[in-house]
Amino acid sequence: MQSAASIAAEPPGDYYIGRRYYKPDFKFWGYIRRPGQPWSTAQMVMLNEKQKLAPDRERVNFGFDNNYEYKLFGSFSGEKVYEPASNGIYPEFVLKGYQLISDHPAPIFPSQVDPRAQARTTRYTIEKPQ
Repeated sequence: MQSAASIAAEPPGDYYIGRRYYKPDFKFWGYIRRPGQPWSTAQMVMLNEKQKLAPDRERVNFGFDNNYEYKLFGSFSGEKVYEPASNGIYPEFVLKGYQLISDHPAPIFPSQVDPRAQARTTRYTIEKPQ
């Protein structure tokens, strides 16, 4: 799991940290948190891409960046978006830009570190970061 020290060392600023969480049957983008905040505070979001396309959509290679970590620029719109596959309602994040932080970041999901959790994970499981 990503260390608390590495998260605490993130410089403050007007950006977010995002972890792409791609599941073929779902339309959400992934988890977003503020710099310096633990992943347990992250929110699953739907992206508004009217100003900037998500990295995978820019490349027309959907989900290639699963589990990549990004510095995201933008803001929450205050709107909520329904995602039918999960029957969930998620906050909308208006993407204005991004920078890749890592394509092999430290694990944040239980299935990435615990074989028992991995065995219980299906294509319909939505994990929460820890």
